[in-house]
Amino acid sequence: MDVEKANHRRKRNRTCCCIGTTICIIIAIVILILILALTVFKAKRPVISYDHMSIEDLDVSFDITKLKVHLNVTLDIDLSVKNPNKAGFKYSNSTAFLNYRGQLVGEVPLPADQISAGETKPMNVSLTLMADRLLSNSDLYSDVKSGVLALNSNVRISGKVKILGLKIHAVSTSSCDFSVFISNQTIRDQTCKYKTQL
Repeated sequence: MDVEKANHRRKRNRTCCCIGTTICIIIAIVILILILALTVFKAKRPVISYDHMSIEDLDVSFDITKLKVHLNVTLDIDLSVKNPNKAGFKYSNSTAFLNYRGQLVGEVPLPADQISAGETKPMNVSLTLMADRLLSNSDLYSDVKSGVLALNSNVRISGKVKILGLKIHAVSTSSCDFSVFISNQTIRDQTCKYKTQL
């Protein structure tokens, strides 16, 4: 009987030991996952950068009798989107906008794509100013006559980062104010603001 009790006690001790070890391993794994989720795999915001802007085409003509100006401008813009995450960033269809004094005057679609972990994806955008949208704008004639056209370009990319099985929504916005100098067809006074949110 004593031998049976001793064996029973040993089995119970082994079972308790196994259960205790398993619980300790599970707790350690949970702590490790939490640490990784809050450090290495923490979701980071993708960042849009304006790398280079140039004038691809610029045509200006005046109608002095009607005090009107005919203007066609096409800008060549090199952007890059950096994904600092340890997982891919998948973004949906987006759009790059061109504004003149708060008025939308041009847009170009940016097709949906994916950016691998740690990758910086270059994008080339050709934005054309739609002159017909400016026919009613009274400031255009005086701005073109002065030789400087103040414009704004705005890009917003929305997508998801998948980290440890969780899909985290991320939005990156970039807005650049700049001046087009008509006489020598250059872009100057470029000021950009970047905003990202999760």
